[in-house]
Amino acid sequence: MSRQQDEQGVVLTAYTSNSEALPAISCKEQTEFLGASRRTGQYNVQRCKGSGKAPYQRCSSQDSLDEQAMVDYFKEVEIIQRSGDAETQEDLQLKVADEGEQEEAWLMEAGLATLFDESASDGEDSIVLLSTLTRTQAAAVERRVETLKQTLRKRNKPYSVPDVREIFKPSPASQSKDEAGSTERSASSKQEVEGLGNGAGPDAETDINLEVSFSEQALIYKEGLKVTQPQNEADDRLPDFRVSQDKTGQTRVGDLSAEDMKKVRRLVLIEMSALFDTCGIEVKAHKALKVKVRESGLFGVSLSTLLEQDQRRILGTKVPLILQHLISHIEEQGLDTEGVLRIPGAATRVKAVCHELEHKFYEGMFPWESLKQHDTASLLKLFIRELPYPLLTVEYFNAFISVLKLPTKKQQLQALNLLVLLLPEPNRDTLKALMEFFQRVTDHKDRNKMTLNNVAVVMAPNIFMCKGFRSKISEQQEFAMATGTANIVRLLVRYQNLLWTIPKFVLNQVRKHNMENQRKMNRDRVVKKLLKKMAYDRERASDKQEKNTEAEGGFIRVQAPQFSMVSMAIQLTEDLKASDVLTRFLSQERSLSVKREDLCLYEMGGNIKERCLDEETYIKAVLELNPSAEWVIKSVQH
Repeated sequence: MSRQQDEQGVVLTAYTSNSEALPAISCKEQTEFLGASRRTGQYNVQRCKGSGKAPYQRCSSQDSLDEQAMVDYFKEVEIIQRSGDAETQEDLQLKVADEGEQEEAWLMEAGLATLFDESASDGEDSIVLLSTLTRTQAAAVERRVETLKQTLRKRNKPYSVPDVREIFKPSPASQSKDEAGSTERSASSKQEVEGLGNGAGPDAETDINLEVSFSEQALIYKEGLKVTQPQNEADDRLPDFRVSQDKTGQTRVGDLSAEDMKKVRRLVLIEMSALFDTCGIEVKAHKALKVKVRESGLFGVSLSTLLEQDQRRILGTKVPLILQHLISHIEEQGLDTEGVLRIPGAATRVKAVCHELEHKFYEGMFPWESLKQHDTASLLKLFIRELPYPLLTVEYFNAFISVLKLPTKKQQLQALNLLVLLLPEPNRDTLKALMEFFQRVTDHKDRNKMTLNNVAVVMAPNIFMCKGFRSKISEQQEFAMATGTANIVRLLVRYQNLLWTIPKFVLNQVRKHNMENQRKMNRDRVVKKLLKKMAYDRERASDKQEKNTEAEGGFIRVQAPQFSMVSMAIQLTEDLKASDVLTRFLSQERSLSVKREDLCLYEMGGNIKERCLDEETYIKAVLELNPSAEWVIKSVQH
C-alpha cells in the first residue's frame, strides 16, 4: 500500500484509489470540507499550505457528478469525522499479496490448485473446469500460471507448475474438431456482438448480451468493433440498459443450488479476470485480513456472526435483522422527509440510541416509535461503517474501484455484475437490500429531494470508508476516489436488476461442467458395481423412454412432492410458460393455502442440479437445452 504526501503537505487517510480523474477544488475548500482530523479509516487533513500550483482540472469522465454534488460528499465525510466512530481502534494497513502469492491464491479460489500443487484433491474437477473455458478465460488462466512459474524460478525454488501450453492441449483425435469448434464459436460471438453494436435497431447500444462471454465481447470491441456509447449523465438520463430476451428465462442469484453456485463463482472469477486482462487493466487484490471482532451485539459485528445470531431467532434470515428494522422504520415513518439520508441526526442522541439498541433490540424492548427519521438514517450508515470487514470485502475492493477504468459503460456494468456474483452470500444479500432501499428513496425524490446523485454521494463514504483500514494518499487521489466511488454507487443502485443476474454463458458453462462430470463418473465406476449400475441404467432408461415418449407426444409431467399431488401431465406447446404451469397447478389444487408468489417451478436434474424458473420461461426452450430435466413445483421462502 502506497503512502504519499503532496507538495502542499496534505495527508489523507482512506483507501487508495485507482482512478485518476480529478475535480477542480482549492486547498481552502478542502479544509472547509474535511474539518478536523480523525482516526481509523477516515480522512485526515493535517495541514494545508499555500501553493502556486494551478488547481486540479476536472475530467469529463466524472459524468454529471458536479461540484455541488461533491460538496455533499465531503460534508458527509465531515459528519462521519465528527461522529468519532471507534476512536480506540488501531488502524490496519491493507497489503497487496506478493507476486506469486497472488497467483496461487487466485488459482486456489478458481478451483485450479492442481495446476501448481499435484497433491490437490480436486484434480479431476479442475480438468473438467478447464474444458469449459472460452479463449479469453483460458488466456487468463495461462497468464497466471506462467507468472507463478516465473516467480518460482526467480526465487530458485523447485516447482511443478505445468507448461501453459500443456494445460489446454487437446488430444490429437479431437484437436481438429476443437479448432473448428473454436473458430465457429469465435465467428458466432463476433457476429452476435456485431449485431448488437452495429445498427441492430435504435436501442442496440443499450442491449446487454448475456449469451456471449463478456471478455469475448470486450476482445471484439478492442479489435475494432467499437460503437458510439451514449453520453452518461446522472439520474434519469443514465442509459436504460436492457437484458436481451431469452426464452430459457433469466437466472438470478438464489435460483441455483449451492453446488451449482460454487461452480458459478469459480467461473465468474476467471471471467472477471479475463475481462480486466482483455482491457489491459491490472487489478491487485488485497490480502485477507484477520482482525479481532466482537463476537456478539449489533454494531461492529461481522455479517456472518450477525446472521448466526438472527437465524437462531428467525430461520433462513439472509439480511441482518437490525438492518431490516432500520430500513423498515425509515419507510414506515415515510420516505417523503426532506434530506432523509443527507441530514444527520444529533450525534449524542444517535450514540445513546446505538447503546440502547445493543441492550434492548433482541429482547423486543426498544421503543421504535420514539426514534426520529434522521437518527434512524444515521444509525443505518453507522451500521455499514462499523462492519469489521468492508461490505464489498477487502479482497475485491480494488476491483470495484477499477471498474471505472473500463472503456464503456456497458463493460463497467458487466464487470460490476461479475463482482456482485463474487461477493460472499451475506455481503451480496446485504448489499442488495441496501440498493433496493436506496432505489425506494429515489422513487420519492420529488418530496425528499434525494435524487440518485444525492443518494450516491452521501452513501459512498459510508460504503467505501471502512473502519480501521487506512492508507495515506495524496490530495489528487482523494478527489478522484470521491467521484469514482460515488459513480460506483450510482451504478449499483440504478442497474441492480441487471447486476444480480447470472449470465447465460456462465450457466451454460455450468451445464457443460455437470455433463462432463457425469460422463467421468460413469467411466470411473468400479467393476464390482457394474451389474448393479446396468440394472439401474435399464430402469432409468425405461423411465427416460417413458418421459421422452410423453414429451414427444406433447406432454410434460410435473411433480409436486411437497403437496398432495403426485404428478400432473401438462400439454407441451410452443407458448407454454412456467407461469402457465403454476396456474394449472393452483386450479387443480384449490384447497391449498399457499400463495401464488410463494410457488416456483424448478428445472431439476440432467445438466443442472436445481434451477428456479422465472415465470416468463418457455418450457420447450428449457427442454431443448436440458432433455433429461424433471419439473418440480416447490414453495419458496422470500
